[in-house]
Amino acid sequence: MNYFLLHYKSLCTYIWIDGTGENLRSKTRTVNFIPKSVEELPWWNYDGSSTYQALGSNSDVFLKPAAIFPDPFLRGGNKLVMCETYRPNKEPTETNHRQKCAATIEKAKSEDPWFGIEQEYTFLDTSGKPFGWPRNG
Repeated sequence: MNYFLLHYKSLCTYIWIDGTGENLRSKTRTVNFIPKSVEELPWWNYDGSSTYQALGSNSDVFLKPAAIFPDPFLRGGNKLVMCETYRPNKEPTETNHRQKCAATIEKAKSEDPWFGIEQEYTFLDTSGKPFGWPRNG
């Protein structure tokens, strides 16, 4: 039996950006239902002193579910939960850029903004120079 495919439970992997602003962190909780929206999932907390987001004396940081997706690794009713991070006073942490972005988008909602992602690549040859670049260029 594949325990990741149990129909009455869901493994929800909460994912957030740590205090460096560069690394992803995660922790998983089991819920007794298959969530359909972030509103169904509770806030959760963790020790922010181990993720560069709090001092040891007051280290609670809270995870607020912001988006939910099917987990392509565990399949079934399991979910990936993208989270925002908050201090105990419900103020966003310094690396909670999503909250600031969401507030800005809300202000411009009537403008119907569009966004595009552009990725740029440079292929390098075996010498480390851009592919096709002149040897002495």
